[in-house]
Amino acid sequence: MWNSASPRHWRIRTAGAAVSAAALIAAPMLPAHAATGPVSTSPASFTPYLDPNVGAQNVHQLAQCGTTMYAVGAISSVKRGTASYTRNNAFSFSASTGAMTSWNPDVSGRVNAIALSPDCSTAYLGGQFSSVHGTAVKNLAAVDTSTGAVIGSFAHNAAAPVLTIQYTGGRVLVGGQFGKINGQDRSKMASLDPATGSPTGYLNLTFTGQYPNSSVPTKVYNSQLSHSGSRLLIEGVFTSISGSARQQVAVLDLGASSVSVNGWHASEFDSACSSGSEAFYAKSATWSPDDATIYVATTGYKPPGSSTSAPRTGLCDAASAFASTAGSVSHKWINYTGCDSLYSVAADSSTVYISGHERYANNGLGCDRAGSGAVSRPGIGGLDPQTGLATSWNPTRSRGHGAEDLLVTSAGLWVASDNGKSGSAEQCGVSASTEGSASFRTELVCHGTHAGRTYGSGPQTRT
Repeated sequence: MWNSASPRHWRIRTAGAAVSAAALIAAPMLPAHAATGPVSTSPASFTPYLDPNVGAQNVHQLAQCGTTMYAVGAISSVKRGTASYTRNNAFSFSASTGAMTSWNPDVSGRVNAIALSPDCSTAYLGGQFSSVHGTAVKNLAAVDTSTGAVIGSFAHNAAAPVLTIQYTGGRVLVGGQFGKINGQDRSKMASLDPATGSPTGYLNLTFTGQYPNSSVPTKVYNSQLSHSGSRLLIEGVFTSISGSARQQVAVLDLGASSVSVNGWHASEFDSACSSGSEAFYAKSATWSPDDATIYVATTGYKPPGSSTSAPRTGLCDAASAFASTAGSVSHKWINYTGCDSLYSVAADSSTVYISGHERYANNGLGCDRAGSGAVSRPGIGGLDPQTGLATSWNPTRSRGHGAEDLLVTSAGLWVASDNGKSGSAEQCGVSASTEGSASFRTELVCHGTHAGRTYGSGPQTRT
């Protein structure tokens, strides 16, 4: 488990009090394919990886449908073994063997999000692009998963970038920066008919507001469907949703005939972190396997005016847990990285997995350094869902920009990684001392398997 100083050196924040314990605060968990036990720390070796000779690539989201894994982001060149594949911003491969498929929609710009139809025949793509497979589109498209061609019967025009997509209940739910989509006014979110793309009346909320000292526009940036399918977590830039005060994170109820704002409200997210681009700091959230707990991963550096030498406060650069009950809630625990960003979080019945470009966990007494009680967790780590403390799970990952998506499946943990800053390599399962070595290669995904399967550029295996 964790191997740091005695309890008197800890600082733990709990829902009503500050008690002694070096960097954190505590609660529960997530994923649909809830296997028990953490994934292995041994990376899988069979998955594709981003070409280390091509800079500024990253995988933004992973999605599995059937036996195929789909990857989207800012991508141009993918490798597997010695073979190279030109794939512009979206590709797919076998989830069990890593073999690349021929699917090549050739998207002209960054793909932020993907959702698959229940029969896996259609991929709904959202992002910042103007063409797919040679067909003119605008930030949105439905694509045939066999041919890569645009499905023309699905309208494909969002006035501004699409950032997140879910397929649920026979509807395609999209979020982003748009005010109009497929010819109709919709404020940052819409429900689309999966066959025609026409906006329906099911989701018609109004998102307003921006954060102080920041020009980041109002938007719905990310979303996560509950395992029950009845609620949707969203993260983004807003201060009001159809008159309900919410900031950074909110929960929507997916009713039979309409979407409404759930009563869940964590007012701690009303507090600011750094200004500018980090004013929006809640970049990822997830549900526990029983949907009873919400976990959130944040950037944000530190609260305005706070000292780097003082203990960490607020929700900046941290992982946190909250009860998912409708109503006002306070954190169960907070685990601080010590002023390093987290971009993704996932959970199974044993572990809350976090990833970004963090150096430490349990670091409530440090900022850009290891404070008393901190443990080294470069680029990825695991937290106890009950206490929030770092577990012994420590596969390591070269930090780069950071992993923007974590996906738990029955095979294990898949990590959507980048290829580092300025084209440097990115890999999971390596220690800092091996970075830059001849064997160091760019990883698309780190993968650790469940129950004897794998972790590396793909899923991480479970033991």
